[in-house]
Parts: sequence; C-alpha cells; structure tokens
Amino acid sequence: MRTHSNSGFAADGAAAAFEILPGDAGAGLILLCDHASSHVPGEYGSLGLPASEFERHIAYDIGAAALTRALSARFGVPAVLSHFSRLLIDPNRGLDDPTLIMRLSDGAVVPGNARIDRAERERRIARFYKPYDDAVNGAIEAGIASGRLPMILSIHSFTPFWKGIPRPWHAGILWDADPRLARPLIAGLARDPAIVVGDNEPYHGALKGDTLYRHATRRGLAHALVEIRQDLIAEPAGVDEWSERLASVLTALEIGTAPHHVEFFGSLTGPLVD
Repeated sequence: MRTHSNSGFAADGAAAAFEILPGDAGAGLILLCDHASSHVPGEYGSLGLPASEFERHIAYDIGAAALTRALSARFGVPAVLSHFSRLLIDPNRGLDDPTLIMRLSDGAVVPGNARIDRAERERRIARFYKPYDDAVNGAIEAGIASGRLPMILSIHSFTPFWKGIPRPWHAGILWDADPRLARPLIAGLARDPAIVVGDNEPYHGALKGDTLYRHATRRGLAHALVEIRQDLIAEPAGVDEWSERLASVLTALEIGTAPHHVEFFGSLTGPLVD
C-alpha cells in the first residue's frame, strides 16, 4: 500500500487540519498542497467506502504531498499541506461550490456524505476547511510581512484516464487571468521535448472561490497551479524526477527576485468567499 502523510490527527480524534513545512518567509515563494492526504478521522469511519477507494484520486492527489515536500526542501521555502481527505471536504472549493462535499466522485457513491445536514457541513468547515484556509492565509501574510511579496504555487496531480479516455499531458499549468507565473512555467516545462504540457489542461484555472482565488487573486499576488499526472509521481523516483524538472524551471525564473509586486488582472466582482 502506498504511504502518505496521515500524521497530525490526535488519538482522541481532535484534528490538526494542516501541516506547515518551515522555510524562509522572505524567499519569494510559498507552496500549497490542497489534497495532500487521504486521512479520515476515526469517528467518520471510512465514509462507507471500501479501503481501495482511499488509494484513488478521489481521496487525495497521489504524489502531490511528496512533490511539495521535495520542492520545499530544495528551495527552503514554506509549504502548507492539508491533513484530511478531500472526501470529507474539499479546501480547493469555495464555500458555495456544490462540489465542496462530494456525494458522488468519479463513479463512487460516498455513503457518509449522502445525507449530510447543515450542522455536519458547518462542523467540517470549522474543523477542516477553515483551519487549513487560515494556515494558508497566515503563511502568505508572513511572506508579505517579510518585505518580499511571495509568489504562490499550488501542487496537484491528475489521473491518467478520465472516463476511460487517456490524457495526453504529462503536466498542466492552471491559471485564470494572471499570466506572470503561469506563462513562464508553461514555457519552461515545454522546452523539454519529452513531455506534453497543458495550458489550462486537463482542467481550467478559472474556478471562482478556489484556494488560489481566495489567497492570491484577491491579493494581486503572482500564482499558478501545477498538475502532474499521477502515474508519473506515484513513486519516489518519479517525485525526484519531477522535483528536479520543476526546480530547474523555477530556478531559471529567479523566484527570489520577480515578479514580486501586486497586480490585478480581470474582474473581482461578485461574492467573495471568506
């Protein structure tokens, strides 16, 4: 069975909803990993799912936590990782998003979410979603306070197949309107002729209320979300390969120097998620 970060939940069921990897707040880069863990505290059981479902992408982003740790160590920068399964609640969604708590995920019915009431929804927000969100906010505020505005890079992974159709990309960079980090990342990765890089593939980065919207778009901070195909980082050798590849691109971008200024792109109209 593949191992992943499940520490941080006390025996009495009290949850630490996040882990912070230490680093230089003034280094100019903060890493996020929204779907780092497949852990579900004991009182939730298995949400009615077989154990095999917690090895799938519906429970967490395979390889994303290991890649985040490797990059954090490589650059000596802070990182914030979730410590709960996205099946409990998805921190990369706005509070008004209907997929915040999934009842059906890639063909799997989630019995423990099927009849969730408002009180349980609010409990999960207070216990998991908000502490992680606050930790991300705190890390970014520390970066701002250092005097060097940080860029924000969110690490995710995607399944090689969707509804039986193979996905051709090895990696994708997701972004909405701010091109400052996304475009150079796409160009840098695309210099390797051995890989296919998606520009807003296999998903689009314009997801109002998601983690980067709440914490980077609204602040005018340069940001991007990187997606790596899960089979490429499921094992340590793949994590090493992709951490080296991303580190090479990030080094070329001189992350400690630019772009570290506030700039707003597109529209921020409409309801904001706090």
